[in-house]
Amino acid sequence: MSQHFIPAVFYRGGTSKGVFFRASELPADRGQCSAILLAALGSPDPYGRQLDGMGGGISSLSKAVIIGPSTHPDADVDYTFIQIAVDEPVADWSNNCGNLSSAVGHFAVDEGLVPASDGEVLVRIHQTNTKKLIHSRFQVRAGKAETAGDYVIAGVAGAASRIRLDFLEPAGAVTGKLLPSGRVLDHADLGSEGRFELSIVDATSLIVYVDAAAFGFDGSETPDEIEARPGVMAILEKLRRFAGVTIGLAPTPDGIGLQTPRIAMVAAPRSFTGLDGQRHEEDAFDIATRMISMQRAHRAIPGTGGLNLGVATQIAGTLPNRLSRPANAAGEVRVANPSGLVSVGAVVRHVGDRWMAESAVLFRTARRLMQGEIAVPLSLAR
Repeated sequence: MSQHFIPAVFYRGGTSKGVFFRASELPADRGQCSAILLAALGSPDPYGRQLDGMGGGISSLSKAVIIGPSTHPDADVDYTFIQIAVDEPVADWSNNCGNLSSAVGHFAVDEGLVPASDGEVLVRIHQTNTKKLIHSRFQVRAGKAETAGDYVIAGVAGAASRIRLDFLEPAGAVTGKLLPSGRVLDHADLGSEGRFELSIVDATSLIVYVDAAAFGFDGSETPDEIEARPGVMAILEKLRRFAGVTIGLAPTPDGIGLQTPRIAMVAAPRSFTGLDGQRHEEDAFDIATRMISMQRAHRAIPGTGGLNLGVATQIAGTLPNRLSRPANAAGEVRVANPSGLVSVGAVVRHVGDRWMAESAVLFRTARRLMQGEIAVPLSLAR
């Protein structure tokens, strides 16, 4: 036999899908593990389809998760996220996926890693990429995570049981600072391609914000319309790498990885039609965003992207703050994205001369789609 089989579970978490592994089933060496994950997802694929693996040809469907016993005293499990590039041999361990975070508690309970009685349970998650804690609250029935329910999220057909995710002390997940440059606004001069205002915010993930109007957009565009506009994606990539160098992630733009930081366009509310055909009027949300992930326009919103934006809108002087309506009394902001609307919450305070993010909240759903063994080349077996 020329293949090696590894126990795995395939999950939808939020608007993403990924392959979940127990840590005990994979090698501890990160290089060996990355090779296995690339093979499992079907990367690199120059055709961009990942037909020879479990990936779906776009960043939100090309993800892997590793879960094991907690190494943190205040957590029940360790959770490591790996973003797999589609057309390059790149496994990026630098950040978290907020959407797949929603399936971690489900996996922990269903796999017997965390004992749970019926009713609402709390699974405390140590997110190893960011060294942060996440509290996942969800329903358990008959000893397993409940999937049936009436909660609907934009970008996912049908309803399911709601999961509440509390990201504790989300600031500085990548750089150790909520505002990595020390400023609410930075400026990038790309010569003939223009001058741009940027806001760089690090909360649950690291995101660079730019005003959609700088590209002639109003925040109502579809991902295809964004990618079809000549030169826009190339400029966004230059700005993303410029910001990465500005905050010291690498000495040159070429040294900035594909996933971190992300870049997002933001805009004031304007009516738009979602990818499902539903019309959303501008009074139904507070800010619009079109996020870029792994050099593609995202069709929904990364979970950590929504959380970051919820924090950023409450930091006076940032582009999201300038363009958003104020958060409600509970600290919630309604965010428009190509798939519809999502509400995110955050507790942000200005103490002395510092901005502090105490928590961020996201509601998602998740479902186990498949369980069994995944095949990789025998040469990759431990």
